[in-house]
Amino acid sequence: MASEERILVSVRLRPVNAREAERGDGSDWECTSTTTLMFRGNIPERAMFPASYTYDRVFNPKCSTRQVYEEGAKQVALSVLSGINSSIFAYGQTSSGKTYTMVGITERSMSDIYDYIDKHPEREFVLKFSAMEIYNEAVRDLLRPDATQLRLLDDPEKGTVVEKLTEETLKDKGHLLELLAVCEAQRQIGETSMNEASSRSHQILRLTIESSAKQFMGRGNSSTLLACVNFVDLAGSERASQTQSAGMRLKEGSHINRSLLTLGKVIRQLSKGRNGHIPYRDSKLTRILQSSLGGNARTAIICTMSPAHCHIEQSRNTLLFANCAKNVVTDAKVNVVMSDKVLVKHLQREIARLENELKFHGSAYTSNHADALREKDELIKQLHFIIKPYNDLLNDILIGFLLTGSTK
Repeated sequence: MASEERILVSVRLRPVNAREAERGDGSDWECTSTTTLMFRGNIPERAMFPASYTYDRVFNPKCSTRQVYEEGAKQVALSVLSGINSSIFAYGQTSSGKTYTMVGITERSMSDIYDYIDKHPEREFVLKFSAMEIYNEAVRDLLRPDATQLRLLDDPEKGTVVEKLTEETLKDKGHLLELLAVCEAQRQIGETSMNEASSRSHQILRLTIESSAKQFMGRGNSSTLLACVNFVDLAGSERASQTQSAGMRLKEGSHINRSLLTLGKVIRQLSKGRNGHIPYRDSKLTRILQSSLGGNARTAIICTMSPAHCHIEQSRNTLLFANCAKNVVTDAKVNVVMSDKVLVKHLQREIARLENELKFHGSAYTSNHADALREKDELIKQLHFIIKPYNDLLNDILIGFLLTGSTK
């Protein structure tokens, strides 16, 4: 059953960096509480924006990434273990600390997920990992060395899917860390006047988790949970005059700003309700993340910003985005897979267990032995009940084939 809740929105204010300090560009912002951010600079004449902003959580420059994760992302990220889709976004201008924040959140989330798995041996987990980037409006697989552009397809059940996107089944945590390193090496970065290693693409890391009880608990209690968590590091919004971009960097910035503009439009429309047209299809970013934006997912957005006076306009735009995002309602639900395939797997496993028990007890006829036999017979009946429709269908196909052959 779906439950309505709003996107969890946090703002992280980074410290003044070396370049800003060299210019004597001090901080214009102050975190007056854990939920309130105040503008302390001189407001330009006729400027129509508030001096105070309130969000679910505000992190001052002294807050660690661990604290940002614990209070602004952890609960949402770990929802995936309960079968609920989730997404964590980092949004903000270039050089505001998005990638730094997302790397820390991703690593801590992955670590906590594996800790949870280790503490729940009664369940069987299958983890799959995929990664992509959107660079100049082209989708690329970060787990493949080539730069082949991938198409987006519309699936009636899954929504927008990326065609031929690699999905690696994880062996262990070490395997995941290796793949994360591959993604980091593959991602498009470039130097601008504001950032020596600016992310020039949107990156989406996706972890899909399927879990089921190892022991058969009856037909009604043997469902499988299936959900995914997205870690989204958006490229930074920027002004060409500030980044002094030209040539390829200018083209990249143009694509980045257009896709972020579409994201802003989608968020603004959703903040007003779901009536009217929502332009998901206007960019590949919003198409891919449609379910995370007001759909079947729990979502957390961490907006990162610079405190420097020279970035006041970009900081204000970031906060306006955050203001809209905190009003967006999502419909997250537990995703339960109840397939015959899963039931057959459970029943076969239980029959094998009972056969081992019978062998262990030997030929001695005990009450436990009799109970095990009865339980095995019941499981076999259930297995036959599930398999029978498939056998009937196969027989019909064979009979039809034979009849067709005999008339030739």
